[in-house]
Amino acid sequence: MSVTIKDVARQANVSVATVSRALNGHENVADAVRTRVLAVAKELRYSPHHAARSLSSRRTNTIGVVLPDLYGEFFSELMRGIDQVARDHRQHLLVSSYHGNPQEQAEALRTMRGRVDGLLVLSPYASDASHLAENLSPSQPAVLINSQTLGTGVPSLSIDNYRAAGEMVRHLVAGGRRRIAFIAGPADNFDARDRLRGYCDALAESVPGAEPWVVQGDFSEATGHSAARQLLIGSPRPDAVFAANDMMALGFLFACQQAGMDVPGEIAVAGFDDIPLARYTHPSLTTMRVDIAGIGAQAMRMLLQHLGDAPDQPGTSETLQANLIVRQSTTAVPARAVSQSG
Repeated sequence: MSVTIKDVARQANVSVATVSRALNGHENVADAVRTRVLAVAKELRYSPHHAARSLSSRRTNTIGVVLPDLYGEFFSELMRGIDQVARDHRQHLLVSSYHGNPQEQAEALRTMRGRVDGLLVLSPYASDASHLAENLSPSQPAVLINSQTLGTGVPSLSIDNYRAAGEMVRHLVAGGRRRIAFIAGPADNFDARDRLRGYCDALAESVPGAEPWVVQGDFSEATGHSAARQLLIGSPRPDAVFAANDMMALGFLFACQQAGMDVPGEIAVAGFDDIPLARYTHPSLTTMRVDIAGIGAQAMRMLLQHLGDAPDQPGTSETLQANLIVRQSTTAVPARAVSQSG
């Protein structure tokens, strides 16, 4: 038997009208009452009947997009994909950045209640998880992008970062590289964690006895550039550096050029994401291609399917694969150099 709004009202000890106002984000509900109603709805796994909702409330034709940041090519490409599908379906976008602050994320999610028909949320940090679970309304259709799944049936779209990172390490080893360093992303970022884990496991399998050589970064060009101070000074130097995203790889590549190092002759450089700029550097950057705009477009289609606007599109959680793109920055070293490097 399906759970009804009356069941939620009975267990929360409030009226049906109060449950409706709380779930739809109306302001004339006390915070304590709203919290209790949301908790009961979550506990009972209450899902409003969307056909009934459409009779009692007008659609806004607006989709909320909540991102940790708006700066950089990754987010620009993601928004490009979201916007293309939104325009095709005559949907407006309400975009908010929470700057990696969980409290700001919670506020953004609360603010969008009742103003949008559905939500696209990119929440890649472990510290976001509890705030996300508490502030996603059970009555608000949502799709999570590159986020921790909440175990509540919310559709999600993510990348197989672990497999992709391992493939890059194996590519570098096949090219004769053995001393492979890794510039890691933020420690509490799910993507960064899986990429680091993939690097460590593939290195152990491909280069027996090799120890992980990890420098901490934060996905910015600046930390990629500063990583060079740790990796290019002293002996032995790495013969390859794999960065957890392209921005850090490009920062490191620039430091190599400043130091007069031959890339890829002395050191190979690789990244992750395949942002548009990666193919236009010198040398062009080897990377794991993530169809960033495609992720945004697919997430938008999944949400529209959930809203009933695009029934031909899939609506379940999906894991996408990244593809190895080999460019000039990882050209294989000569066979003699391979034997000398062990």
